Amino acid sequence: MSGHSHWASIKHKKGAVDAKRGKLFSKLSRAITVAGRQGGGDPEMNLKLRYAIDAARAVSMPKDNIERAIKKGTGELEGGQLDELVYEGYGPGGVAIMAELLTDNRTRTASEVRKLMEAHNGKLGQTGCVAYLFKRKGLFTVDARTVDEEKLIEVVLESGADDAKREGEMFQVTCEPALFQKVRDALAEARIATEVAELSNIPAAPIDVDPETGRKVLKLMDALDDHEDVQHVSSNFNISEEVLAQAAAQL
Repeated sequence: MSGHSHWASIKHKKGAVDAKRGKLFSKLSRAITVAGRQGGGDPEMNLKLRYAIDAARAVSMPKDNIERAIKKGTGELEGGQLDELVYEGYGPGGVAIMAELLTDNRTRTASEVRKLMEAHNGKLGQTGCVAYLFKRKGLFTVDARTVDEEKLIEVVLESGADDAKREGEMFQVTCEPALFQKVRDALAEARIATEVAELSNIPAAPIDVDPETGRKVLKLMDALDDHEDVQHVSSNFNISEEVLAQAAAQL
């Protein structure tokens, strides 16, 4: 069972709770702001901004919040100075960990992330120490109970995506980043609902871990994901479906 892709689904299900706390909205606002700063405030001309806005709308983020975040990015409002960072390291059992962050204070963030890693039997590494173990891909997950497999595969292949792989109760669809919007539109047109739709770091060769290590890795990823500066967390571990379900229930 791919720990990474199922972690994405776990995080999606946590989204409603995080949104109530305002934490998820804060993270999405930062992503919109940075996208707007880099490519302008028009989502039709700025695909990165379009993806960020779509992610915000998917969890019912208020329109005013979205517009305010865009204006921060374009300089119409203050507060748009954020740095993009990627921290790499090792978790329990030596699994690879990658965290993508947006921060207004590099020093504070580095110290806090280092402490989180160490508190969960992990450690930060040098830049590039694990990046080679991942491939940047578009990732979609579909509840297998809601879709006909043949129809999904037909849509996926016609859209140019890599494949639709069955994993437990869900299908995982991956594609090249440049095809993300095309695949997303094709799934929507076919009325195939996705639980997760994001650009993500997918492990090239996942490694198996025992149940105890798997639980520790999930706790580390959850702790990192709860940090306000962390946008995405990726790891390269495999875990049994039963252990994954047990661990997810405890997060």
